[in-house]
Amino acid sequence: MTSNRRDFLKIAGASALTLMTPAVFRPVWAQDITRIPGQSITPAKALTAKRWAMAVDPLKCRDGCVDCIAACHATHNVPDFGNRKDEIKWIWTEPFAAAFSGENHAYYGQSIQNMQLPVLCNHCANPPCVRVCPTKATFKRPDGIVMMDYHRCIGCRLCMAACPYGARSMNYRDPRPFIAKINPDFPTRTKGVVEKCNFCEERLAKGLLPACVLACEQKALVFGDVENPASEIRLALGKRFNLRRRAHLGTAPQVYYIL
Repeated sequence: MTSNRRDFLKIAGASALTLMTPAVFRPVWAQDITRIPGQSITPAKALTAKRWAMAVDPLKCRDGCVDCIAACHATHNVPDFGNRKDEIKWIWTEPFAAAFSGENHAYYGQSIQNMQLPVLCNHCANPPCVRVCPTKATFKRPDGIVMMDYHRCIGCRLCMAACPYGARSMNYRDPRPFIAKINPDFPTRTKGVVEKCNFCEERLAKGLLPACVLACEQKALVFGDVENPASEIRLALGKRFNLRRRAHLGTAPQVYYIL
């Protein structure tokens, strides 16, 4: 074997070993990202919690304000079918008398009974929707967020029947033609799929608070780790009386209403 041939085989072998190194095949998002002079491309640190929860102070809500609804629905490509029968909703409003029917009585003042409350999925600690889902399309994360896997959903609607809050909606029609402006950062759904609020888990992963919280100029929505005694939500809940919707059912809802 000539020296030239030996040198060639050495170079070829070294090249093969280099190509077999896993780091070569790592996609950009999996590589360690460093700061480039004059340009910051370091991703924001994800927001984490032991138990995510939300507190709502309806006394701060402005009459007729729907900023939180508009922000949520625009962020998550929620369609507007223009009728109640096909309505898809992640967050909406209900009067106190409807939201807290078990707490209502004849001696509540009209201001309380007619108070419009933002309502949404309660991300229960004991969610009945998770127990009844036959495909595990509905599941609870370790941080308490009750999620939907749209690819696993078969549209059986058992989760809708199990939810005592009416927080889930079924796409009886193709939603895409009814989205005014599609947000490319969030997937659109298909006909035959159930959907609901996800506590903006995709924004938390980017270090951002939920869209509804940021959209509320009155600061009526507080979001945070309810198991952290120093968190803003724990401090808010500790100062004033608060209620949870239908807590007597044992679902342990994690949306609190401060009154």
